[in-house]
Amino acid sequence: MLIFRKPLENVERPEMLADVVIVGGGPAGMACALRLAQLIDEHNALHSDALLSKENIYVLEKSREVGQHCLSGALLDPRAMRELLPGFETEAPIEAEVSKEAVHYLTATGHFKLPVTPPPLQDHGNYVISINRFVKWMGEKVEAAGITVFTGFAGSELLYEGNKVVGVRTDDKGVDKQNQQKSNFEPGYDLKAKVVILAEGARGSLTKQLVSKLDLARNSNPQIYGVGVKELWELPPGRVAAGEVIYTMGYPLTTKEYGGAWIYGGKDNVISLGFVTGLDYSDPRLDPHRVLQEFKKHPFIANLLEGGKMIRYGAKSLPYGGWWALPALAGDGFLITGDSAGFLNSARLKGIHLAMKSGMIAAQTAFEALVKGDSSAKTLGLYPKRVDQSWIKEELWKVRNFHQGFEKGFYAGMAHTMLQQATFGRGLWARYPSHAGHERMQHLDTLPTDGGAEANLLGDAKGDGKLTFDKLTDLYHSGTKHEEDQPAHLVIQDTNICNTRCVKEFGNPCTHFCPANVYEMVEDTSSGAGAPSATPAKRISLNAANCVHCKTCDIMDPYQIINWVPPEGGGGPNYDGM
Repeated sequence: MLIFRKPLENVERPEMLADVVIVGGGPAGMACALRLAQLIDEHNALHSDALLSKENIYVLEKSREVGQHCLSGALLDPRAMRELLPGFETEAPIEAEVSKEAVHYLTATGHFKLPVTPPPLQDHGNYVISINRFVKWMGEKVEAAGITVFTGFAGSELLYEGNKVVGVRTDDKGVDKQNQQKSNFEPGYDLKAKVVILAEGARGSLTKQLVSKLDLARNSNPQIYGVGVKELWELPPGRVAAGEVIYTMGYPLTTKEYGGAWIYGGKDNVISLGFVTGLDYSDPRLDPHRVLQEFKKHPFIANLLEGGKMIRYGAKSLPYGGWWALPALAGDGFLITGDSAGFLNSARLKGIHLAMKSGMIAAQTAFEALVKGDSSAKTLGLYPKRVDQSWIKEELWKVRNFHQGFEKGFYAGMAHTMLQQATFGRGLWARYPSHAGHERMQHLDTLPTDGGAEANLLGDAKGDGKLTFDKLTDLYHSGTKHEEDQPAHLVIQDTNICNTRCVKEFGNPCTHFCPANVYEMVEDTSSGAGAPSATPAKRISLNAANCVHCKTCDIMDPYQIINWVPPEGGGGPNYDGM
């Protein structure tokens, strides 16, 4: 059972009627909205006696401005955009076209370049972009097309009639830490909708609620995630060319963890640099933020960054589970798109184009539901069928078992990858089994006390302030801001587990895997005992205002007692230029 914040009681909420509500203003949501506007315009041009209106179609976006919470590497495969807006390249904010790529394997002190770039990582024809700027541009297109985008409004819960989704409730504003109304209180709206389209990104809170309530993942593999920790750097001229792409494997990870790094050359000597760590590692002391900092210490990377300046920071989760981890995508009144569903090709490290295409297919299905006046599961069920018939499945089917092949480590994973390529994605088994990432976390008493091979990845990074940084310094560069006096949006079902059981079994991994220093174990003075003790009792403490909305805690908590819910709309990171 999912635990949410206690709702305010006896509050009269205003209602708005809607035809379609799209929750999430990222690539999937904006592509969906724009395609829906196009379809309505085409329909109205041909059917003057049966006009459809765009006035009651809304996009809900929890950030203060469109694109502010969008974070990715990012490389754009232009396939979906060329379908949506032919010739988009002439006006879209593109940093550079990829002109050069390489893959390097890093050892502790050395590196070697792969003689041939693996086909999934051959990126000629793709574009280096800032996903923040690109989505902001898409938002302008959506509003120009007549669709209303509500920024600063989070979807707090879905509205149901039985098992049918009939709308979305937006967040209450002006509620204090004690869950009491402040003088500026404004109740959330109940948006009653014919179709609700979930485009919230990875581990979306409403999607999680819906999947749990309707058991939509009963025939699916558990979704697996990674967390990408990213910095923007301004480098001396000529260090990394615009359009140059560098991938790395190996160090600082061992052969037991899954992950790798990217460096993308953008314009004005700014590069995107980051490391994705699979959220299925075994040592609970591992810290993905420290992984990035250790990566930058490698001589090959340190030489690239020498004389440069870190200018932005952020972190975001991404779905790795692939085709077999997709939940049921449609039902009475709802559709699930983009990263919320799990449309990402982990072999290519790309999902923006898949998110956009899924949003466009969802728009086609929602449009037909409006024309028919029927948003039942029968009508909306055409969406997964169309996904099956599209190039989404064509692409994802070829890598359907990719990430699962790495469950036994790097070498086994590479062997499975080669076998899968030779068998068109099948490998040894038609459907590889998988396990939720948090289930692979081991108890401390089974691990070497000195950290073993992972010793340099454990615990927080200290940082030298030039090449490497501690979490709070990086966090400052994320532009994160929340209203301090509001209920915590990180809901822990039972803090006693954190304070007594987890500290012994796993060493409170939330204090390590969070890339924003949200979770701390502090001395517990609540008992007032004051008795001398060699090891004073500690309790979990939340710095919720630090949260960058990556959802890592919701994903990787070994007891699954942390539930991430949206904070008051408008709060969160500011990923300007990321």
